[in-house]
Amino acid sequence: MTETDRNRPATAPGQESAAGETPRTFSVGFLLINNFTLFALASSIEPLRMANQLSGRELYSWQLLSADGQPVSASDGISIGADASLSEPCTFDLVIVVGGVNITRSFNQKELAWLRAMGRRKVTLGAVCTGSYVLAMAGVLDGYSCSAHWECLAALQEQFPKVNCSSQLYTIDRDRITCTGGGAPLDMMLTVVTRHHGTTLTSGICDMFVYDRVRADTEQQRVPLRRLLTSEQPKLAEITELMENNIEEPIELDELAQFVGISRRKLERLFLKHLGCTPSRYYLKLRLDRARQLLKQTTRSIIEISSMCGFVSPPHFSRCYRKYTGRSPKEERAAVWAMREVQASGEGLDINFLSPSRASKALQAAQAEPSYGAVNFTAMPLSGGRKSSGPSSTQH
Repeated sequence: MTETDRNRPATAPGQESAAGETPRTFSVGFLLINNFTLFALASSIEPLRMANQLSGRELYSWQLLSADGQPVSASDGISIGADASLSEPCTFDLVIVVGGVNITRSFNQKELAWLRAMGRRKVTLGAVCTGSYVLAMAGVLDGYSCSAHWECLAALQEQFPKVNCSSQLYTIDRDRITCTGGGAPLDMMLTVVTRHHGTTLTSGICDMFVYDRVRADTEQQRVPLRRLLTSEQPKLAEITELMENNIEEPIELDELAQFVGISRRKLERLFLKHLGCTPSRYYLKLRLDRARQLLKQTTRSIIEISSMCGFVSPPHFSRCYRKYTGRSPKEERAAVWAMREVQASGEGLDINFLSPSRASKALQAAQAEPSYGAVNFTAMPLSGGRKSSGPSSTQH
């Protein structure tokens, strides 16, 4: 088997038809996991819809699935109706798991069993956003390469050693197609359409979406900073990548400088000028961010996490973590599990004794995410809104 064959998604017999033949409809099922991201779902479906529109044929069909056939709440609080339950007979060429926030607690055993059954039937399985975590839990990603949203990669890597996790935008490995979140499913599905029907149709879809290019599967997540550094400060980009790849056993700053052929003093100047902090501070933040992911998404002990993130001792880890986040690792984990218990019981916070808005419900659901509250910023006054009852923002 060539590398090209290995990376080609499985298609139903007759799907890639000879020129002039009418291809049969390719059927896709989207399994909606509770708190899925609506953006990822739309990014997956819209290329299929537009392929049908531009071709004037039903090249693709799709159904939205839920465990019991009932509507599923997206991460923004919008409820989406399902076309069928997992108990109903179905035939799909491709099943895509649509994940979202709090993925480690959002699926159930019925969904896992159904995915295993689809795997046994040789259905191509896929995932978008954090859906790869559900496929891994079902055991259908063992021996495969996969992509997933960067926020759940740490949990995937630690929990599923038989799965080859990648930070690529999307991965097509034989009969498994997986990708990250946001707009990345658009690129993955456009690639699938290209393999089925060629570049002419895909170019037409891109024109309709005012989308300038289909990103390759080899492109990486979280690229804005790295892309800027690579083009303007390649040495700095190389150093930050070394740091990201050496969390458990941090590299000394002198050694980092030697790796890229600069002095330690120049290394420190580069970080201060372009990233606004010392290299030690930046490296510590990377390690603490990884620790936060592991605390919130895995059951690893605090002692284990301390070691995995390169801290000399648990007390040292706790001091650094409290200084960085305002709470200890033990408090962080306790808060996550307390929130999950509240969510599981169906009891939400009652904002001002009124029914919580969609936005407040979505915010509550996101509290277990590693990125929750991770960005510090200065609030700007809202123009045209009601006046604040607090101190004036114009006072100095």
